[in-house]
Amino acid sequence: MLYSRCDQSPAWAALQAHYQGGGRDFDLRQAFAQDAGRFAAWSFEAPEVFADLSKNRIDAPTLQLLLQLARDCGLESQRDAMFKGEPINHTEDRAVLHTALRAPAGQGLFSDEVQQSLARMLDFAESARDVAASGFRDVVHIGIGGSDLGPAMVVQALAAYTQAGQRLHFVSNVDGHDLAAVLPGLRPESTLFVIASKTFTTQETLANAQAAKAWFLAAGGRDVARHFVATSSNTQAAGAFGITTSFGFWDWVGGRYSLWSVIGLPIAIAIGAANFRALLEGAHAMDEHFRRTPLERNLPVLQGLIDLWYRNFHGFGSRSVAPYHQGLRRLPAYLQQLEMESNGKGVDREGQALSYATSPVVWGEAGTNGQHAYFQMLHQGTDVVPVEFIAVKTPQHGAPAGSELAALLQDQHQKLLANCLAQSQALMEGKTVEQALQEQAPTASKRLSPLAVARHRSFPGNRPSSTLVLEALTPRALGALIALYEHRVFVTGALWGINSFDQWGVELGKALCNRLLPRLASGDATGLDASTAGLLARLRA
Repeated sequence: MLYSRCDQSPAWAALQAHYQGGGRDFDLRQAFAQDAGRFAAWSFEAPEVFADLSKNRIDAPTLQLLLQLARDCGLESQRDAMFKGEPINHTEDRAVLHTALRAPAGQGLFSDEVQQSLARMLDFAESARDVAASGFRDVVHIGIGGSDLGPAMVVQALAAYTQAGQRLHFVSNVDGHDLAAVLPGLRPESTLFVIASKTFTTQETLANAQAAKAWFLAAGGRDVARHFVATSSNTQAAGAFGITTSFGFWDWVGGRYSLWSVIGLPIAIAIGAANFRALLEGAHAMDEHFRRTPLERNLPVLQGLIDLWYRNFHGFGSRSVAPYHQGLRRLPAYLQQLEMESNGKGVDREGQALSYATSPVVWGEAGTNGQHAYFQMLHQGTDVVPVEFIAVKTPQHGAPAGSELAALLQDQHQKLLANCLAQSQALMEGKTVEQALQEQAPTASKRLSPLAVARHRSFPGNRPSSTLVLEALTPRALGALIALYEHRVFVTGALWGINSFDQWGVELGKALCNRLLPRLASGDATGLDASTAGLLARLRA
């Protein structure tokens, strides 16, 4: 029998009993002491990604119950429905086919249309990145949400594959300071603006686009049609703006999954067509892993099950992502939208209120910066926060081989990796008061007793983490990593019985903004609550 949501399955009750019967007291230190093969048993290979899941509070009995829960909820059939193009986004009656955007020619649904769209976009990208011919030394991408977070993150991550002589800029915030910080460094005759909005009605994007156009004309720009292009399906609205080159896409391309589509135009301009195709190939390889690998060895499934175990049974309310690569510093922000906009829901697919928690808060910072900011709380705070470390084995600094700089940067990379390993080790092992008493603490106050100092310097340990390892941060590896996270989010959403592919929660704020905008001009506070009315008056004073 299949169940539409996880709490209806007998496995859910079994997991609750298992947690109460000892699962909540699982100790990682004991687990490693009792099982010399734990690392091997809990390490998994997927395309381009090695995952060490051994430092998680999970054992074989827990996993078997979680796998049974997945089967009870029809995870495999839900996954297959997505790949078949069934309208699993049922509140909008849409298919969810970002996987079709990265399928090879002749494979996947709508292959002919996808390949034609991809070829047209890549042809334009190649012409735009030919600086000698196009004259475009600066490319400014204007979007917001999924049309900004994905492209901006990928271009930053793959900086080693970009070309000298051309700069990419990303503007998203309706706060004019965002655009104003970019414009002074531009020349209209050598700048290309890419306006990304599927409907060409997004308030923030159009506000920035209009301001960019005004600057362009005031600075002596003459040909809007040549210097402005759109990734939008609303060619009529783009045309009214003055844009004649638009790249459209389909309603089954969700915003947070859109970097694989023509929304990826700035990525293709930055890294070139061949590398963009490699990005797609890596994602497709992970798609095939998710689609065909048995659940017991399926990395997105295993990570999703651990996420559910932590959220719904241990009660962990957040997860920190710590990529130990400067190029991935925007990955946590990208994952915030991917996970929290997808699974931050309070009702099931039938509209019934849920009795259990859904999406955790996802947050983080690049290592080692995060170590000097919030890791104090991770190690000694009152909340347990699972951490996800991402390490890249081989750096791509670009320094001349054999040079002193190359040697110094390689030494820094070793320090980076050592820090990554040390943090996960410290979270797991902790430090007892007895151990702290045996150590010297030269900066400690002499007015405190040694025992009091030791208590301040002890760590509870047994704090879970996962570590993902990439051989190098290549386009193919990044594509696989992003797809891994996409499918992991799908897994938890499917088990929670929610629709991970709508985002009605963003609509109310947009509607109220449109109503408040004229009030900021008029001062009319009729019908507003006292707080909003008071703030309106304050901002107008």
